[in-house]
Amino acid sequence: MTFLAFLLIPLIVTILSPLFERRVATWISALAFILPMFSSLYGLLTMHRGEEILFTLPEPVGDFYLLYDPVSHAFGFTICLISAMVALYSLPYMSHRFEEMHANAEREFRKYWFLYNLYAVSMLWLVYSGNFLLLYIFLEISLLASFMLIYLYGYGNRQWVGILYFVWTHIAGVLALLGFLIIAFENQTLAINAIKTVGFIPWLLIFLGMVVKLPGLGPHIWLPWAHAEAPTPVSALLSPLTVGLAGYVLLRVYTIDSSFIDTYRDLIIVYALISSVYAGLSVFKQRDYKRLLAYSTVSQMGYVLIALCLGSYGLIGLVVQYMSHGFGKAILFMTAGAIIATFHGLRSLDKMRGMHEFIPTIANAALIGFMTLSGIITIGMFAEFYILVGLTRIYGFNVYLIAAVVLVFVISGLYSFYTMKSIYYGTPLKYEKPKFSKLLDVPLYVIAFFSIAFIFPPLAPALLDGLRAVLGVIP
Repeated sequence: MTFLAFLLIPLIVTILSPLFERRVATWISALAFILPMFSSLYGLLTMHRGEEILFTLPEPVGDFYLLYDPVSHAFGFTICLISAMVALYSLPYMSHRFEEMHANAEREFRKYWFLYNLYAVSMLWLVYSGNFLLLYIFLEISLLASFMLIYLYGYGNRQWVGILYFVWTHIAGVLALLGFLIIAFENQTLAINAIKTVGFIPWLLIFLGMVVKLPGLGPHIWLPWAHAEAPTPVSALLSPLTVGLAGYVLLRVYTIDSSFIDTYRDLIIVYALISSVYAGLSVFKQRDYKRLLAYSTVSQMGYVLIALCLGSYGLIGLVVQYMSHGFGKAILFMTAGAIIATFHGLRSLDKMRGMHEFIPTIANAALIGFMTLSGIITIGMFAEFYILVGLTRIYGFNVYLIAAVVLVFVISGLYSFYTMKSIYYGTPLKYEKPKFSKLLDVPLYVIAFFSIAFIFPPLAPALLDGLRAVLGVIP
């Protein structure tokens, strides 16, 4: 089978999934992403690079083609793994959510599976798109599908939160589209392999749009609301996958023309450091588990902006950071959802303590999730390593700058283990021993397995050597 055939599988399942009852739809949705996941893994292990033309449009659009390289495969593998595991997790979680809403579960699951699969498959096609217009189309589809999931199935004032999310992310999309249009008329194409230059104005528009999407400090105001009030399976895709795709877009533009980043590197790094430190310290003030994780996302996305400014080694750090954050944050949002589903909507840290005694499998998964964010014996340590290597290659041994970046890493570790202690350890509060579906904890360990496996052969050398080859690192 070609890579295109594997990418078509989840697209076809998106259309067919509403025809099946909830359990069958769950398993075929998960399988639809497991198959292309192995295709992406094969691409990583073989360092596969290539292009597959879909069709050609007249100037200034150009070829619509699929772009295969270790960068696409790394992003694609992460999207497929998390989408498949969250699909399995969705069955017990959304059953609980529909019961809370007093909704007809079978009817709602038909809508849910269409929107969920559409959301996930649009992200997968985005990272394999070799044309910026095609990329933008899938970006907008992902925004619309995730908006509908929040609007229909979120918590609190979900309609208001959904609209807030839609407005801010649509601003990001429109800014990026304007940048792409200028690129098209300057180069007479939007095919990534044919674009020669990216001018200051399009670079600025795309950069600002992706800062809103990441988001960085300032535009970040939409993210805690959206992540906290979205249904947890959506949070488990939105935070780990969707926001980080801004880094993918910026990376692709950078590899065409790095002039904007080279010129404004210092300002961007200072902004990213401030953003990461502010959001990291804000984590300590949050008393809602999901809002806490949302602020952690803002802090972690600062890593992406820092990495973008640090040359080829930094770009490797950016890709690995996407994977690390994806694995870790998906696990953590799923632990938050497991607590919500089994403890009658419990979200407040003030009402959590000593939960390891009652839900040890969830607590242990959370530990691996926080270790991944902190770069401890997981793939996250490679992200931090390559960011530091890139920093020294660009700035030399600048003690103050290295100390600032290390401080950001340290803050991530501090809030991670502060949260672990607050929720899972200490004198237990009075809870009843819960019974819950294995689909609320087993998928977390599948993700955790890969988070650890990527620091060992054959996955680690294949991933890192492939990225070094495509991103221009010469041994």
